[in-house]
Amino acid sequence: MKRMACLLVSGLACAGALAAAPNPLSVHVLNLQDGRPAPGVEVVLEKQEDGRWTQLNTAATDEQGRIGALFPDGRAWSAGTYKVTFKTGKWFAGHQAETFFPEVPVIFKADGKLPHYHIPLLLSPYGFSTYRGN
Repeated sequence: MKRMACLLVSGLACAGALAAAPNPLSVHVLNLQDGRPAPGVEVVLEKQEDGRWTQLNTAATDEQGRIGALFPDGRAWSAGTYKVTFKTGKWFAGHQAETFFPEVPVIFKADGKLPHYHIPLLLSPYGFSTYRGN
């Protein structure tokens, strides 16, 4: 009986997890200069529609340099071309540092085949790198 109750509770927890779909987009910013996360970086999400960019959301990275849910709640995710712009100039200025890149726009094509897209940014004052994470 105990085992059956445990399976029932486990099944309900799994069903709840399946019902709540995770946010389809996350980002992570790491400061390569000191090898630490970059908290407080403003990030803007846009989608290209009919040749124009439409802003969908804006958020700031947390203490770990992450935004776990950048796509806005209540809006349906769809395939298309998206742009994530990291406002790096503001962040460096707030840390009394100069940068060559006042912002880093990352444009990517989401084909809709994956349930989640992750955009990491490796950042320094005079360079950056990004890739499709998971």
